[in-house]
Amino acid sequence: MWSTKLIKNVFSNSVATSRIPKLCVWNSSKSIQNKNRSSTIDSAEVELFTKYLNEWWDFNGPFTVMHRLNPIRVALVRDGLVPPAEQNLALPLVNKTILDVGCGGGIFSEGLAELGARVTGIDAGEEIIKVAKAHSKNNPAIANNKPTYYSTTIEVFSKQFSNHFDAVVASEVLEHVNHQELFTKSCIEAVKPGGKIFITTPNRSTMSRFVVIFLAEDVLRIIPKGTHQYEKFVELKELIAMFEKYNCRVELTHGGHYNPITKKWSVTKYDKIWYAIQARKLC
Repeated sequence: MWSTKLIKNVFSNSVATSRIPKLCVWNSSKSIQNKNRSSTIDSAEVELFTKYLNEWWDFNGPFTVMHRLNPIRVALVRDGLVPPAEQNLALPLVNKTILDVGCGGGIFSEGLAELGARVTGIDAGEEIIKVAKAHSKNNPAIANNKPTYYSTTIEVFSKQFSNHFDAVVASEVLEHVNHQELFTKSCIEAVKPGGKIFITTPNRSTMSRFVVIFLAEDVLRIIPKGTHQYEKFVELKELIAMFEKYNCRVELTHGGHYNPITKKWSVTKYDKIWYAIQARKLC
Protein backbone atom coordinates (compact mmCIF):
# COMPACT_ATOMS: atom_id res chain seq x y z
CA MET A 1 0.00 0.00 0.00
CA TRP A 2 1.30 3.47 -0.89
CA SER A 3 1.78 5.86 2.03
CA THR A 4 1.03 9.57 1.69
CA LYS A 5 4.69 10.39 2.27
CA LEU A 6 5.81 7.99 -0.45
CA ILE A 7 3.31 9.37 -2.96
CA LYS A 8 4.51 12.91 -2.27
CA ASN A 9 8.12 11.79 -2.77
CA VAL A 10 7.32 10.08 -6.08
CA PHE A 11 5.78 13.25 -7.53
CA SER A 12 8.27 15.73 -6.10
CA ASN A 13 11.30 13.69 -7.13
CA SER A 14 9.99 13.19 -10.66
CA VAL A 15 9.85 16.95 -11.24
CA ALA A 16 13.53 17.43 -10.56
CA THR A 17 15.10 14.70 -12.67
CA SER A 18 15.09 15.97 -16.27
CA ARG A 19 14.76 18.86 -18.73
CA ILE A 20 13.08 19.54 -22.10
CA PRO A 21 14.29 17.09 -24.82
CA LYS A 22 15.68 18.10 -28.19
CA LEU A 23 14.12 17.52 -31.60
CA CYS A 24 14.41 14.19 -33.39
CA VAL A 25 12.63 12.60 -36.35
CA TRP A 26 9.03 11.39 -35.88
CA ASN A 27 8.73 7.59 -36.10
CA SER A 28 5.16 6.72 -37.13
CA SER A 29 5.73 3.02 -36.47
CA LYS A 30 5.50 3.70 -32.74
CA SER A 31 1.85 4.76 -32.87
CA ILE A 32 -1.02 2.28 -32.82
CA GLN A 33 -2.37 1.73 -36.32
CA ASN A 34 -5.93 0.96 -37.40
CA LYS A 35 -7.18 -0.93 -40.48
CA ASN A 36 -9.08 2.18 -41.56
CA ARG A 37 -6.17 4.48 -42.29
CA SER A 38 -8.46 7.42 -43.14
CA SER A 39 -9.98 7.68 -39.65
CA THR A 40 -8.51 8.77 -36.34
CA ILE A 41 -11.44 7.31 -34.40
CA ASP A 42 -10.92 4.49 -31.94
CA SER A 43 -14.45 3.26 -31.21
CA ALA A 44 -13.34 1.62 -27.95
CA GLU A 45 -12.10 5.00 -26.69
CA VAL A 46 -15.39 6.67 -27.62
CA GLU A 47 -17.31 3.96 -25.77
CA LEU A 48 -15.08 4.38 -22.72
CA PHE A 49 -15.82 8.08 -22.35
CA THR A 50 -19.50 7.63 -23.18
CA LYS A 51 -19.79 5.45 -20.07
CA TYR A 52 -19.39 8.55 -17.92
CA LEU A 53 -22.09 10.71 -19.49
CA ASN A 54 -23.57 11.73 -16.15
CA GLU A 55 -20.20 12.44 -14.56
CA TRP A 56 -18.45 14.82 -16.95
CA TRP A 57 -19.32 17.81 -14.76
CA ASP A 58 -18.78 16.15 -11.37
CA PHE A 59 -15.74 18.05 -10.09
CA ASN A 60 -14.91 15.21 -7.73
CA GLY A 61 -15.75 12.43 -10.20
CA PRO A 62 -13.74 10.54 -12.84
CA PHE A 63 -12.74 13.75 -14.65
CA THR A 64 -11.52 15.63 -11.59
CA VAL A 65 -7.95 15.72 -12.94
CA MET A 66 -9.18 17.47 -16.13
CA HIS A 67 -11.28 19.94 -14.15
CA ARG A 68 -8.22 20.77 -12.05
CA LEU A 69 -6.14 21.14 -15.23
CA ASN A 70 -8.50 23.69 -16.78
CA PRO A 71 -6.95 26.88 -15.31
CA ILE A 72 -3.51 25.91 -16.62
CA ARG A 73 -4.62 24.97 -20.14
CA VAL A 74 -6.94 28.00 -20.45
CA ALA A 75 -4.03 30.23 -19.42
CA LEU A 76 -1.79 28.54 -21.99
CA VAL A 77 -4.20 29.45 -24.80
CA ARG A 78 -4.96 32.93 -23.44
CA ASP A 79 -1.31 33.94 -23.19
CA GLY A 80 -0.40 32.22 -26.45
CA LEU A 81 -2.98 34.17 -28.44
CA VAL A 82 -2.88 37.54 -26.69
CA PRO A 83 0.21 38.95 -24.96
CA PRO A 84 -0.57 39.75 -21.30
CA ALA A 85 0.04 43.47 -21.84
CA GLU A 86 -2.64 43.54 -24.55
CA GLN A 87 -5.29 41.48 -22.80
CA ASN A 88 -8.69 42.85 -21.97
CA LEU A 89 -8.90 42.02 -18.27
CA ALA A 90 -12.51 40.83 -18.44
CA LEU A 91 -12.52 39.07 -21.81
CA PRO A 92 -8.94 38.56 -23.01
CA LEU A 93 -9.97 36.16 -25.80
CA VAL A 94 -12.85 38.25 -27.16
CA ASN A 95 -13.49 37.58 -30.87
CA LYS A 96 -10.83 34.87 -31.08
CA THR A 97 -12.13 31.80 -32.94
CA ILE A 98 -11.03 28.54 -31.35
CA LEU A 99 -11.68 24.92 -32.30
CA ASP A 100 -11.66 22.48 -29.37
CA VAL A 101 -10.95 19.02 -30.83
CA GLY A 102 -12.15 16.08 -28.74
CA CYS A 103 -14.07 18.50 -26.56
CA GLY A 104 -15.87 15.82 -24.55
CA GLY A 105 -18.46 17.30 -22.22
CA GLY A 106 -17.21 20.85 -22.83
CA ILE A 107 -14.94 21.46 -19.83
CA PHE A 108 -12.21 23.21 -21.83
CA SER A 109 -14.64 24.78 -24.32
CA GLU A 110 -16.58 26.55 -21.58
CA GLY A 111 -13.40 27.76 -19.91
CA LEU A 112 -12.31 29.42 -23.15
CA ALA A 113 -15.79 30.81 -23.84
CA GLU A 114 -15.83 32.45 -20.41
CA LEU A 115 -12.85 34.52 -21.56
CA GLY A 116 -14.73 35.72 -24.64
CA ALA A 117 -13.53 33.23 -27.27
CA ARG A 118 -15.92 32.07 -29.96
CA VAL A 119 -15.53 28.34 -29.45
CA THR A 120 -16.47 25.42 -31.68
CA GLY A 121 -16.23 22.01 -30.02
CA ILE A 122 -16.12 18.72 -31.91
CA ASP A 123 -16.14 15.15 -30.63
CA ALA A 124 -16.77 11.73 -32.15
CA GLY A 125 -19.15 10.80 -29.33
CA GLU A 126 -22.68 11.89 -30.22
CA GLU A 127 -24.00 11.35 -26.69
CA ILE A 128 -21.05 13.22 -25.20
CA ILE A 129 -21.79 16.22 -27.44
CA LYS A 130 -25.33 16.23 -26.06
CA VAL A 131 -23.85 16.55 -22.56
CA ALA A 132 -21.73 19.53 -23.66
CA LYS A 133 -24.70 21.28 -25.27
CA ALA A 134 -26.94 20.72 -22.26
CA HIS A 135 -24.38 22.01 -19.77
CA SER A 136 -23.59 25.14 -21.75
CA LYS A 137 -27.24 26.15 -21.52
CA ASN A 138 -27.01 26.22 -17.73
CA ASN A 139 -23.76 28.15 -17.33
CA PRO A 140 -24.65 31.82 -16.75
CA ALA A 141 -21.05 32.86 -17.38
CA ILE A 142 -21.47 32.02 -21.08
CA ALA A 143 -25.15 32.85 -21.48
CA ASN A 144 -24.35 35.17 -24.40
CA ASN A 145 -21.40 33.23 -25.75
CA LYS A 146 -22.16 29.52 -25.78
CA PRO A 147 -19.81 27.19 -27.68
CA THR A 148 -21.12 25.58 -30.86
CA TYR A 149 -20.83 21.79 -30.81
CA TYR A 150 -20.73 19.14 -33.53
CA SER A 151 -20.32 15.37 -33.47
CA THR A 152 -17.66 14.73 -36.11
CA THR A 153 -13.97 13.95 -36.58
CA ILE A 154 -11.16 16.42 -37.09
CA GLU A 155 -10.15 14.89 -40.44
CA VAL A 156 -13.68 15.47 -41.80
CA PHE A 157 -14.21 18.85 -40.14
CA SER A 158 -10.86 20.30 -41.25
CA LYS A 159 -11.73 19.67 -44.89
CA GLN A 160 -14.85 21.82 -44.53
CA PHE A 161 -13.19 24.48 -42.38
CA SER A 162 -9.59 24.68 -43.57
CA ASN A 163 -7.54 27.76 -42.66
CA HIS A 164 -10.50 28.91 -40.57
CA PHE A 165 -9.66 29.27 -36.86
CA ASP A 166 -7.35 31.55 -34.91
CA ALA A 167 -6.42 28.53 -32.81
CA VAL A 168 -7.01 24.81 -32.49
CA VAL A 169 -6.70 23.08 -29.12
CA ALA A 170 -6.55 19.36 -28.40
CA SER A 171 -6.18 18.72 -24.69
CA GLU A 172 -5.87 15.14 -23.39
CA VAL A 173 -7.00 13.80 -26.78
CA LEU A 174 -3.90 12.81 -28.78
CA GLU A 175 -3.38 9.72 -26.61
CA HIS A 176 -6.91 8.50 -27.36
CA VAL A 177 -6.94 8.57 -31.17
CA ASN A 178 -5.58 6.35 -33.92
CA HIS A 179 -3.12 7.75 -36.46
CA GLN A 180 -1.72 10.59 -34.40
CA GLU A 181 0.06 12.09 -37.39
CA LEU A 182 -3.18 12.32 -39.39
CA PHE A 183 -4.85 13.82 -36.32
CA THR A 184 -2.14 16.45 -35.90
CA LYS A 185 -2.06 17.26 -39.63
CA SER A 186 -5.84 17.73 -39.62
CA CYS A 187 -5.66 20.06 -36.61
CA ILE A 188 -3.09 22.15 -38.47
CA GLU A 189 -5.29 22.28 -41.58
CA ALA A 190 -8.08 23.94 -39.60
CA VAL A 191 -5.85 26.81 -38.39
CA LYS A 192 -5.43 30.08 -40.24
CA PRO A 193 -1.89 30.88 -41.45
CA GLY A 194 -0.26 32.57 -38.50
CA GLY A 195 -2.67 30.90 -36.09
CA LYS A 196 -1.75 28.69 -33.15
CA ILE A 197 -2.09 25.01 -32.22
CA PHE A 198 -2.10 23.94 -28.57
CA ILE A 199 -1.81 20.29 -27.46
CA THR A 200 -1.52 18.76 -24.00
CA THR A 201 -0.92 15.04 -23.55
CA PRO A 202 1.07 12.49 -21.55
CA ASN A 203 4.60 11.88 -22.76
CA ARG A 204 5.76 8.36 -23.60
CA SER A 205 8.37 7.43 -21.04
CA THR A 206 9.02 5.00 -18.24
CA MET A 207 7.97 7.69 -15.78
CA SER A 208 4.65 8.39 -17.53
CA ARG A 209 3.82 4.69 -17.61
CA PHE A 210 4.48 4.52 -13.88
CA VAL A 211 2.68 7.73 -12.86
CA VAL A 212 -0.22 7.99 -15.34
CA ILE A 213 -1.15 4.33 -15.63
CA PHE A 214 0.17 2.44 -12.60
CA LEU A 215 -0.03 5.13 -9.93
CA ALA A 216 -2.97 7.29 -11.09
CA GLU A 217 -5.16 4.51 -12.55
CA ASP A 218 -4.23 1.34 -10.68
CA VAL A 219 -3.20 2.59 -7.23
CA LEU A 220 -4.77 5.97 -6.50
CA ARG A 221 -7.77 5.50 -8.83
CA ILE A 222 -7.91 9.24 -9.56
CA ILE A 223 -8.28 8.36 -13.26
CA PRO A 224 -10.66 5.56 -14.33
CA LYS A 225 -8.78 2.30 -14.81
CA GLY A 226 -8.20 1.52 -18.49
CA THR A 227 -8.33 5.16 -19.61
CA HIS A 228 -4.86 5.10 -21.14
CA GLN A 229 -2.90 2.77 -23.39
CA TYR A 230 0.82 3.39 -23.04
CA GLU A 231 1.50 2.54 -26.68
CA LYS A 232 -0.61 5.52 -27.76
CA PHE A 233 1.45 8.05 -25.81
CA VAL A 234 3.44 10.37 -28.10
CA GLU A 235 6.86 11.66 -27.13
CA LEU A 236 7.33 15.41 -27.18
CA LYS A 237 10.17 15.15 -29.69
CA GLU A 238 7.89 13.16 -32.02
CA LEU A 239 5.14 15.77 -31.87
CA ILE A 240 7.66 18.56 -32.50
CA ALA A 241 8.82 16.71 -35.60
CA MET A 242 5.23 16.36 -36.83
CA PHE A 243 4.62 20.08 -36.37
CA GLU A 244 7.74 20.96 -38.32
CA LYS A 245 6.85 18.48 -41.06
CA TYR A 246 3.56 20.31 -41.61
CA ASN A 247 5.10 23.80 -41.62
CA CYS A 248 4.57 24.88 -38.03
CA ARG A 249 7.11 26.45 -35.71
CA VAL A 250 7.07 25.34 -32.08
CA GLU A 251 7.05 28.39 -29.82
CA LEU A 252 6.68 26.93 -26.35
CA THR A 253 6.78 23.66 -24.44
CA HIS A 254 6.52 22.92 -20.75
CA GLY A 255 5.77 20.07 -18.42
CA GLY A 256 3.12 19.74 -15.78
CA HIS A 257 2.76 18.15 -12.38
CA TYR A 258 -0.42 17.04 -10.62
CA ASN A 259 -0.29 16.63 -6.86
CA PRO A 260 -2.93 14.08 -5.79
CA ILE A 261 -2.75 15.29 -2.20
CA THR A 262 -3.54 18.97 -2.86
CA LYS A 263 -5.39 18.19 -6.12
CA LYS A 264 -3.54 20.99 -7.86
CA TRP A 265 -1.61 21.25 -11.12
CA SER A 266 1.57 23.25 -11.51
CA VAL A 267 3.69 24.13 -14.56
CA THR A 268 7.21 22.68 -14.50
CA LYS A 269 10.19 22.18 -16.77
CA TYR A 270 9.94 18.42 -16.25
CA ASP A 271 8.02 17.01 -19.22
CA LYS A 272 8.63 13.26 -19.03
CA ILE A 273 5.18 12.61 -17.54
CA TRP A 274 3.00 15.21 -19.28
CA TYR A 275 3.60 18.17 -21.55
CA ALA A 276 1.96 21.15 -23.21
CA ILE A 277 3.05 22.48 -26.59
CA GLN A 278 2.26 25.64 -28.55
CA ALA A 279 3.05 26.01 -32.25
CA ARG A 280 2.37 28.61 -34.95
CA LYS A 281 1.24 27.71 -38.49
CA LEU A 282 3.61 29.48 -40.83
CA CYS A 283 1.51 29.46 -43.99
